[in-house]
Amino acid sequence: MTSNFSYNFPAIRGIQAGHEYYVSMCPMRLLTKLFSFDDEELVPELRAQRSLNKARIPEMARYIVENKDSYTFSAITVSIDGEVKFTPVGTQDVTSFRMGALTVSMDAKFIVNDGQHRRAAIEQALLTAPELADETIAVVFFLDKGLDRCQQMFADLNRYAVKTSASLGILYDHRSIAANVARHLSLTSKVFNNLIETERSSLSERSRKLFTLSALHYAIIELLPEKELEDFTAATQKCHEYWEVVGAQIPEWIYVRESKMTAGEVRRDFIHSHAIVLQALGRVGRTIYQLPKSDLNKLLTKLKKIDWSRKNALTWEGRAMIGGSMSKSGQNIVLTTNEIKRVLGLKLTPEEQIAEEALQARSPNKVVRKNKK
Repeated sequence: MTSNFSYNFPAIRGIQAGHEYYVSMCPMRLLTKLFSFDDEELVPELRAQRSLNKARIPEMARYIVENKDSYTFSAITVSIDGEVKFTPVGTQDVTSFRMGALTVSMDAKFIVNDGQHRRAAIEQALLTAPELADETIAVVFFLDKGLDRCQQMFADLNRYAVKTSASLGILYDHRSIAANVARHLSLTSKVFNNLIETERSSLSERSRKLFTLSALHYAIIELLPEKELEDFTAATQKCHEYWEVVGAQIPEWIYVRESKMTAGEVRRDFIHSHAIVLQALGRVGRTIYQLPKSDLNKLLTKLKKIDWSRKNALTWEGRAMIGGSMSKSGQNIVLTTNEIKRVLGLKLTPEEQIAEEALQARSPNKVVRKNKK
């Protein structure tokens, strides 16, 4: 090697597509010093990576710091642009031939092909938790064959990457109390038992499920303040109480449990099993529980007055539906919440009132709820 100085990594050598690559473990304290991200100021055609989304970094760093005993990060993929030499520990057998030391010239450049957000998050996390500096992360080294090859590697590494559904992520998330409560309700509540789709976040026409786990999860977050979500037992009890009363006011939910209607028929003809309505009902519930004195059963009995039919476009078009299709935007959740509050006689927040007035501006013929003075 031309340089008198070099980096040495304990490594395992492998073969892919007829080319050598190496796997090593790198201490986190060295990760940010050795491995650089491709120049963000270059146009995409001259880069080997996507630009860094800095908004993602704080959340990822917080995940590491708050879960120091259980966080998990997958390997980072790095291209080496420079001279390398692999020295096996022996030549007696296949195993010893594959294990050895990877020597990389200090003149070489390391470019992160996959994992730049993990690298940046680790750098930020170490500022808060320097005790993690000696923990390690797996690094996969490939030899740099030029910009075209690096860009192709990025495309190949992400070609078949599929983000898991929100429902499946919630099903497997044991850190979040909201996720734990949602799973518990899906198994123990008579309203949701056997009617929750836990793997997908959308339901096919033939699905026998009425709700998705992700929709229930987000509805729980709307119902319970963050402080209350810290106590699983209390949170579960409150959710049971609220959703049992709500479920008793919506006949179609009962008909599905009694096999008088199919879940597909209800989803096709009514809006009340869709995520936007569950979230809106969650928000309404939080408002009710914040009242100084409230009769939960008396208030929620008024839900029976609501026409949840998709054909009721006069009410739901522009609120829960756009062009006849369900909409899950934040603004539509607010407007759907407003309509439920109107029927229940609950006061709107200033933000909700602004949304109502904006709806009136867009749809002059729509009756818009105004707070009583």
